[in-house]
Amino acid sequence: MSRWKALSTELDPRVRQLLTQLRRLKDHSGLSMRQLAAKTGYSEKSWERYLGGRSLPPREAVEALARIGGVDPVRLLALHEVAADTWGGRHLDAAAPQEPAPEPPPEPVPAPTVGPAARPQTEPETEPEAETEWVTAAGRSLRVALVAGAVALVLALSSAALLVMRLDGDNSEPAAAPPAVSTAPAPSSAPAYTCRVERTDGLWYAGISRTRDTELGYGAAGPEVAEAQCLLRRAGISPGGIDGMFGPLTQRAVKAFQTGAGLAVDGTVGPDTWKALRG
Repeated sequence: MSRWKALSTELDPRVRQLLTQLRRLKDHSGLSMRQLAAKTGYSEKSWERYLGGRSLPPREAVEALARIGGVDPVRLLALHEVAADTWGGRHLDAAAPQEPAPEPPPEPVPAPTVGPAARPQTEPETEPEAETEWVTAAGRSLRVALVAGAVALVLALSSAALLVMRLDGDNSEPAAAPPAVSTAPAPSSAPAYTCRVERTDGLWYAGISRTRDTELGYGAAGPEVAEAQCLLRRAGISPGGIDGMFGPLTQRAVKAFQTGAGLAVDGTVGPDTWKALRG
């Protein structure tokens, strides 16, 4: 029976319960850390972080250990889901260096509307430093769709007013047909990305992009960003949603991963960080 180091008292009780069950399964299997790494595809250092309470193991690692221990993974996966909810950003804050994440650029201030009684404008509240996990590209698309609809309505009203003026100026001539108003098509929703993590030729891929050297930084977007987010989640570090947007949460996750991997901590994904993520 292995002599485990006591788990930190700062861990949530639900996280401690999950790690205790995983430690028992590892002891029951009789495998060393090196043997466990060979059977599951997760490195020996990763298992030391998982079972030591320094990093939350990914869902696939929990399921693999359950199969090795010969137990039904359903209960362990339920514990993992609850533990993941409580893990949150506290461990990311602890792992990331104490430099503030750059703030996203401020949104443009809308022009004041003309009304019978203009209300005094108040100073806008400062937005939080990091956007929440639940703000997705779908919300931004909705705002763009509303703006496009408002523009189309203004064009339609302008055309109607022009037609009335022409009719008043010359009643003898037939009314000209109003110009066709083309409405801007509603923007398509942001692409949905699904992580399909698998190991090919000794490297990890999430099925979205096979790049190994694309430079990604704050504000980047696209399938390469979603690939990096999937691989960060596989490493046990949550980047927020898998939305292909390199925002503050993704940047903080990259810094936490670079710290744990012994890389230069700059919050960007370059060749060295890709190599560590895929290895």
